[in-house]
Amino acid sequence: MNMFVQLWKSLYSPKDIARFRFQGIGKTIGYVFLLTFLSILPMAYYLTTSFVEGIRNTSALLQNELPSFTIENGQLHSSAKEPVHIDQHGFTIVFDSTGQVTKEDVERFNNAIGLLKHEVVLIANHQSQYYSYSAFPDVKITDKDVHSFIETLQSLLPVFIPLLFIIIYLFASASKFIGICILAFFGLILRSTLDKKLQYRHTWIMSAYSVTLSTVFFAVMEALQTAVPYAAFIHWFVSIVVLFLAMKEVPSSRPHNE
Repeated sequence: MNMFVQLWKSLYSPKDIARFRFQGIGKTIGYVFLLTFLSILPMAYYLTTSFVEGIRNTSALLQNELPSFTIENGQLHSSAKEPVHIDQHGFTIVFDSTGQVTKEDVERFNNAIGLLKHEVVLIANHQSQYYSYSAFPDVKITDKDVHSFIETLQSLLPVFIPLLFIIIYLFASASKFIGICILAFFGLILRSTLDKKLQYRHTWIMSAYSVTLSTVFFAVMEALQTAVPYAAFIHWFVSIVVLFLAMKEVPSSRPHNE
């Protein structure tokens, strides 16, 4: 059966998920890679577009809007007496050499870069990264150096973006496989409760298809840029319920008396 057909059937048919338990483990692994690839596309799209737009806006704003500055001895120095906030096309730049703004303040924005007193904060699609100036104690950096670095980074985007996607894909795949392995152990517990003749290999394969509904749901929510509360709980609850329903479709290990 085609993997895309399997994906479609796994969204609504526990009976088909039960039937998939006899297929080869290699095909199931391929399915997990496909499912992971499809699930990260919305997140990867928004992350890369936010990153590219952020670099472009930062380059322009460094030239036209921000005061001259230096980063020396682990601190940001400038002539500005108060923080500078610049909003442009959904991207925010926070410049603060006074120490009034914290990284938590910058994290409130969806897409932003914060040049703060002691660190740089990067926010892309709600994902945060921090870089402390103290990591370079003997280096003096000026606004001209930063602008030159951004121009270099822009020229490397055709290489950097595919590399970023591969890194995201590898981490997402590893996380998906770990989750499936854990879910398969729950399947062994359910096996005894439901009196089903299943091995770990069977519960692992069924678990790989049981996570489809939850994975597709959260991918759609990501595409719609909609936050889902208690996402981890919902993912595990739905996956376990689907696995339970699929295992109920498996014949019992011994016939029941009429």
